[in-house]
Amino acid sequence: MKRLRLEQRTSPLLPRRDFLVRLGWYWLFGCLFLAFSLGIGTIGYHITAHLNWVDAFLNASMILTGMGPVDKLESAGAKLFASFYAIFSGVSFLTFCGVLFTPIYHRFIHRFHLDLGDRNL
Repeated sequence: MKRLRLEQRTSPLLPRRDFLVRLGWYWLFGCLFLAFSLGIGTIGYHITAHLNWVDAFLNASMILTGMGPVDKLESAGAKLFASFYAIFSGVSFLTFCGVLFTPIYHRFIHRFHLDLGDRNL
């Protein structure tokens, strides 16, 4: 977990190799989080809408990416699940993007602070 910690403002810029390793870890955790979110949707659609696994995966993928459902949902339980999963998916996708871009954004800001030297912002 030490590789995930971001350096402080007074620390030197991380070497490129270490930065790429950190970037890989953040991407791994982001992708695992996305896979977990997709798994919740797939299982939920399979159970509540009685869709086969492939159709459940398709619906979960489409909702998670913001495209909307593919299959028509008949039961109230399936519609409720789809509603809550859509809300969850919006937050999940933003979290996924935040995790992926955190090391890049931090490196940019850290380099900007190092270029300023001792001047205060």
